[in-house]
Amino acid sequence: MAELHDRITKFFNAIIDKNIDEIKNGYCQDEGTYVVLEGPRYSTKGFAKIIEGWSDFADSPIAMDKIVWTEGPFEEIIGDLGWISGITELYLTVGDKKVFNTFRSSFVFKKEDNDWKIRHEHVSAPHQDPYGVGDWKK
Repeated sequence: MAELHDRITKFFNAIIDKNIDEIKNGYCQDEGTYVVLEGPRYSTKGFAKIIEGWSDFADSPIAMDKIVWTEGPFEEIIGDLGWISGITELYLTVGDKKVFNTFRSSFVFKKEDNDWKIRHEHVSAPHQDPYGVGDWKK
């Protein structure tokens, strides 16, 4: 069963379509919802600010073409909470420029009104040398 995969696919499609109502529908609608962004800001806390950011995205020249899982997604549900995580590739267009990025993507969901809503989202890219010593794994 891939309940959360189905739900996140619906959310990703809303991003691609710039369907702000469906994007809103994807989140827990309270000020405790927390998103760690891929950049340039580090995070956004609270539904109002999260949706303000998505509204700005919808009005921007960025066009999300597709989002592809390349590792996972892995998911687990425990009661009314669940998570889905893996590696995603984002393909976008900005004007006439094609952009491609790979991210680590994790979403924590909470079941509300018989639907899974994002409670926490974390999308990030690995830092090339976070400790100044290169990769310590031999």
